[in-house]
Amino acid sequence: MEHQLATALALVELDGLARRLILCPPGLSAEHRSHVIDCAGVDAIVSDDDAPGLADCGAVLRVVGGLPIRPAAATTARDQQTEWLMLTSGTSGAPKMVQHSLESLTGAIKRSAKPATPLVWGTFYDIRRFGGLQILLRSLLGGGSLVLSDAGEAMGRYLDRAGSLGVTHMSGTPSQWRNALAYSSSSAISPRYIRLSGEIADQAILSSLHARYPHADLVHAYASTEAGVGFEVDDGLEGFPASMIGGSGEVDIKVLDGSLRIRSSRAASCYVGVDAPALKDADGFVDTGDLVERRDERCYFVGRRGGVINVGGLKVHPEEVEAVINRHPEVRASLVRSRRNLITGAIVVADVVLRTGMAAAGADERTESVKREILAACRQALANYKVPAAIRFVAALDVAATGKSVRHLAQRSVV
Repeated sequence: MEHQLATALALVELDGLARRLILCPPGLSAEHRSHVIDCAGVDAIVSDDDAPGLADCGAVLRVVGGLPIRPAAATTARDQQTEWLMLTSGTSGAPKMVQHSLESLTGAIKRSAKPATPLVWGTFYDIRRFGGLQILLRSLLGGGSLVLSDAGEAMGRYLDRAGSLGVTHMSGTPSQWRNALAYSSSSAISPRYIRLSGEIADQAILSSLHARYPHADLVHAYASTEAGVGFEVDDGLEGFPASMIGGSGEVDIKVLDGSLRIRSSRAASCYVGVDAPALKDADGFVDTGDLVERRDERCYFVGRRGGVINVGGLKVHPEEVEAVINRHPEVRASLVRSRRNLITGAIVVADVVLRTGMAAAGADERTESVKREILAACRQALANYKVPAAIRFVAALDVAATGKSVRHLAQRSVV
């Protein structure tokens, strides 16, 4: 469906009726759509348009609807334990399908009495992604409302609209929040609760949000489509307390070979499809692929296992370099990636967005000074092979439909 509201209403109506719901995010290619239909045993497609290509996808039934949606007069028995299938946000190949239940999706949501002051949620996520679906469910179960974005709506316009509707709770990825803070309309909202998830929340973005919204509670959550909502951190600091690791409880956390592993009832049950890989190990833990490093009594995320840059046999985590660059007071955001090199196979380069909005072209004395300062900070905090060989100032960074930064890693540089 194109419209998020129509999607939300359809999910509410179909839970308990459908054997299985597959949430397909916008922009899913025809090839991947056919893969999902075949592997998931789709019987019907619900959409709010009659787009070309859907008629040829082989489903038994096509249901075309849209806004406004009118309630049916007849009462229908809801006796199905509906499976909720979500697609992973992989950047290449067909997306994996991950099976949840409504219980696993809502396991981290605390249900309480109706709040004295109505909650008004806003989110930069699309509700067909795991992060956005979590906010939809929180608003429904918490007795609040949700301000959804329209397809193609500009960030500035959405912020203005969210502010005019009195948003009290706002969520998004760190990349989305960095983008939002670049707009003057970021001052249109006055949230009392800010939530980040989906990417590493470094100290720079946490501090920037606290400076812009000093009266808001600031929470960054660890969550993924496979592992579900793992844990939340609300002390305003990057990383998480090492005391969260070990023991047993509602969520069990361990680190094995540097990788974060999570076991809980909030995790998905399995991958779906022919020859689908196992989701959990023999002890029920999901290997998240996120690498962590313990320093004293705190653990810090250093990057993804599959996102390492190989510089002459030495491994560089782009997120580690970005965290150093983002500490510079003139930096709004950065994206570290690899560039092919005949000698080392790859070198580290960085695209940087400045707070002052200086254009990518026409570098002046100040931008050159900032570049020198960034490189000096990198040399002080990082090993030589991790220091960017080149820094390019750009007007903006690419953000994927998932809300995460887009990395362009040369094939040879990935291990």
